[in-house]
Amino acid sequence: MRGALQREVAIAGIGLSDYPVAPGMTSEQHAALAFRRALDDSGLTKADVDGFFSAGDALPHFEDAENLAEYLGIQPRYFDSTFTGGSAFEVLLQHAALAIAAGECEVALIVYGSDARSRHKRGLGAKGLAPTTYLFDQPQSGPRRQGNAAAFEAPWGSSIISSYALAAQRHMYEYGTTSAQLAEIAVAMRYNAQFNPNAMYRDPLSVEEVLASPMLADPLHRWDCCVVSDGGGAVIMTSGERARDLKTTPVYVLAAKNAATHYNIAQMPDYTQTAAAMVADDVFRAADVTRDDIDTLQIYDSFTITVLLQLEDLGFAPKGEGGAWVSDGKLKVGGALPTNTDGGGLSACHPGMRGIFLIIEATRQLRHDAGDAQTPNAQLALVSGSGGILSHIGVAILGRQP
Repeated sequence: MRGALQREVAIAGIGLSDYPVAPGMTSEQHAALAFRRALDDSGLTKADVDGFFSAGDALPHFEDAENLAEYLGIQPRYFDSTFTGGSAFEVLLQHAALAIAAGECEVALIVYGSDARSRHKRGLGAKGLAPTTYLFDQPQSGPRRQGNAAAFEAPWGSSIISSYALAAQRHMYEYGTTSAQLAEIAVAMRYNAQFNPNAMYRDPLSVEEVLASPMLADPLHRWDCCVVSDGGGAVIMTSGERARDLKTTPVYVLAAKNAATHYNIAQMPDYTQTAAAMVADDVFRAADVTRDDIDTLQIYDSFTITVLLQLEDLGFAPKGEGGAWVSDGKLKVGGALPTNTDGGGLSACHPGMRGIFLIIEATRQLRHDAGDAQTPNAQLALVSGSGGILSHIGVAILGRQP
């Protein structure tokens, strides 16, 4: 990674489990399958892994990372279970790169698995926030959650979707953004999903169909919202020097940053601006590249508004003009800036925390291994994960060259 630590770090292996629906598989089994496929991809063995990075599979399960390491049979000399929701894997990528660069570990595994679709079904995001559990409704107690500000949101029926709807409403009020412009994002992701045989939805989608779909939380329609799927992913990282001797084309971590602005949506300082604005210039400076150099984007798309805000805050679209910016098809495969080329969370898969899928798809693109969804001669990719309710952003720039 470029910057203060002068040692190249690269992604050497990637693996996905079966998705979008895999009844009978547990979260741990998804992680194990993805890990095995990532090992096969890299040519490394389980014995080579000495760094373990996982956020578990869901918020209440704070012990999941330790359980998962045990399940996978790994006894790491470096362990990191940082949890920031959907952005956790971009943060873990940053942490793994720093650990490898510092010599704390040599081969790092970032891994995730979830059976969210089989366990929670489609209506997960529409459930109301519980005062002491935040995202999910499993029993949770203890002082860590006492006094949580969600206690002041939950009594009013706030849900995950309605929380994002607040941001969308504010963006419309401030800048005149329209539902049709948000729908353009869903349409682009659906277009890209046609190239992914595993995507949950592959049939073409029009702006009119998005606007005609049921309103779940004004102004967000059904197709403004991500799918709920099963799935898992694994990323294996090591030094650039070692990666160059392995099976597959290494993909280098050029820079990674993360920042947070709030936890509960009622505390968001500005509903039209995410923490991406805090780190965008820093990550481009650290990677020594410009926005014009980026060939493909992989951006967290829990909702269409999630994409719009990140595009603006990362500096690709002028603030307040994201609606018009996305309306000319540039996010589609073959467009000016192909985004979420696997179909994203809006059409392909979203098992609860989708950030690792962004890294894996960016790696496929930079290896020139993305089939019909390939961005021609892709050299640089930007990955941006969003965690919580627009609470935390993790950004990384990956490159085909160190």
